[in-house]
Amino acid sequence: MNPFAMVLADLRALRWTAAAIVMLVALAVAIGVAIGAQERALRQSSAAAADDFDLLIGAPGSQAQLLMSTVYLQLDAIPLMEGSVLRSLTQDDRVAAFAPIAFGDVTRGYPIIGTTAAFAARWGRIAPSEGRLFAAEGEAMIGADVDYRLGESITPSHGVAGQAHKPGEADADEAGHRHAGHDYTIVGRLPPLGSPWDRAILVPIESVWEVHGLGNGHAAGTETIGPPFDGVTIPGVPAIVVKPRSIAGAYALRSQYRQGGTMAFFPAEVLVGIYRALGDARGVLVLASTLNATLVLASILLLLIAVTGLRRRRYAVLRAMGAPRLYVLLVIWLGMAALMALGCIAGLLLGGAAASVLSGLIEAQTGLRLAISLGRPEFLQIGVLFVVGSVLSLLPAIASFTNPIASGLRG
Repeated sequence: MNPFAMVLADLRALRWTAAAIVMLVALAVAIGVAIGAQERALRQSSAAAADDFDLLIGAPGSQAQLLMSTVYLQLDAIPLMEGSVLRSLTQDDRVAAFAPIAFGDVTRGYPIIGTTAAFAARWGRIAPSEGRLFAAEGEAMIGADVDYRLGESITPSHGVAGQAHKPGEADADEAGHRHAGHDYTIVGRLPPLGSPWDRAILVPIESVWEVHGLGNGHAAGTETIGPPFDGVTIPGVPAIVVKPRSIAGAYALRSQYRQGGTMAFFPAEVLVGIYRALGDARGVLVLASTLNATLVLASILLLLIAVTGLRRRRYAVLRAMGAPRLYVLLVIWLGMAALMALGCIAGLLLGGAAASVLSGLIEAQTGLRLAISLGRPEFLQIGVLFVVGSVLSLLPAIASFTNPIASGLRG
């Protein structure tokens, strides 16, 4: 005998109850899927954004604050280190390349970052998608998401400490702090990096120094930009990105610049601490999700028992007509397992959609491009939920299996 016709008839008769079961399972699955996929995407994107920052050097202070300001452009007031560090790095054989990073100015909400052309090209790893690299003071490159066009001129404004600027929108503070007469001309655009630097405007570090009346860090009469910085006085900078020649050199540099008025660290060191805190928070959310799934399964079990009780006369009639007990058990169990499977599939889709929406909100806030993907942990979680739910579905099926036919017909 074909049990599927009876299963479909049961599901049609219990359509509202079936829909409720599917919805409960879908919500339990979606919460777990969204948490897992979002947390993994955030880890991967934040780690990828720090790939080009091998070693960071700054003035003594908070490593996390320097990391957030330099790598993720969550700009804050950062103390400046002596510019003489730039001269020392120029003469250090352990250094393959380095770039000062200066920030503080904005235009239309986009941060203006002073650095070198070599770092703008990520040490030759990327090339402009439009135009060219800046080659002189007064020129600028824009990130992939900056809403300016090549050839446009922009006027920088001094950022206000603690003031959050929304990219693409000018505010009243900008108009009151403009550096008149210090315009930049956009000469190139960078390709998408998937990081907050896609919303940045990059200019020569010398231009930032000049705008603030600090000189250009080079010997008098020199018009070149970038290293070596050989001026009598070199202005201070908030951060320096160093690309060491070797792993041993990287550790030696970190040790050397952890004293003498500077601090040095690998971004991964700070990210590990952030990920640990993120993992603790994720653990709490996973525990809450597990408790939620447990309550959902308990609710479903009670609902299945009630539904089976309501349908026991139907199943007793089947047995009275000659249907084997195993056939009745299979009809009941297949119906419940089908509802669990539909709920898991719907939860998978709903969780993926929820993670994508949340990623869009995080990207709008931070500039990190999060790539949502469903991995083994999510599918394992769904599999466990389906197996446990299916096993629990056997309980009301077995109860119906053992009930005497006469008792069912009198119900």
